Amino acid sequence: MKTSNSLLFILVLLYINASTEWPTHTVCKEDNLEIYYKSCDPQQDFALSIDHCADIATHTFDIRAAMVLRHSIKELHIKLDMIINGKTVLTYSEMLCGPGTSKLIFCGKKKGEHLYYEGPVTLGIKEIPLGDYTISAKLTNQDHVIVACADFTVKNNLDY
Repeated sequence: MKTSNSLLFILVLLYINASTEWPTHTVCKEDNLEIYYKSCDPQQDFALSIDHCADIATHTFDIRAAMVLRHSIKELHIKLDMIINGKTVLTYSEMLCGPGTSKLIFCGKKKGEHLYYEGPVTLGIKEIPLGDYTISAKLTNQDHVIVACADFTVKNNLDY
């Protein structure tokens, strides 16, 4: 029995190491709005969920997100790209954590710490654009190292 358990464990480890990308996760899926994400960091995936897709269109909605930090956060920068048909049509970047700037509760966290957030988020947008597109999000720290990275697929059929 021990031999078969050991063999199964080794096969699982080999399969995980042979995998080249993370699975696609469903954030939410309702009648007119679907949002999926896939981590683009080859070494780490993370968890993210939203209770109701429809809440995203109202300025504030509740999320749950979790991950283990592979790098400390003294500074944290976000870069977002909106991609339609393979072309970047909009880029946004901002410092979220830094000297005198701490917009997030996990600013200052250290490598190895577990991040967990459950609560409200406000995107600051009035509506989600109609159509199918990708939002590429990359969070980097003070050393320009990726803290988290994901490509979000958004399919919105709701015309406001």
